[in-house]
Amino acid sequence: MADAIAGELTIAEDVITDLAGYAALESYGVVGMAAPTLSDGIAKLLPASRLRRGINVEMTDGAIDIDLYIIIEHGTNLAEVSRMLADKVKFTLEDGAQLPVRNVNVHVQGVKVRD
Repeated sequence: MADAIAGELTIAEDVITDLAGYAALESYGVVGMAAPTLSDGIAKLLPASRLRRGINVEMTDGAIDIDLYIIIEHGTNLAEVSRMLADKVKFTLEDGAQLPVRNVNVHVQGVKVRD
């Protein structure tokens, strides 16, 4: 077993955002990420290169609060997909990156038929 090494690990907010975003895109029923603000009342699907725009990360008191803005697949159960997504993002950050997550808030911005 490896010995512990003294020091401090700092993880950039962009890395946290990327981890949450990739976990979201792998979740059942999630078509993609959307911008937090609706332009003309219509949610716009963000390309993978702009994934970070659909996620807000806030670190307070040593714990993370995440807001995910998603577009969901038509015909899926909104509540179930949202719960599974929140659980997956929380697990990814707590297990994979050893980061304490306080809240994962899922905002469904639109519904789309998957291509």
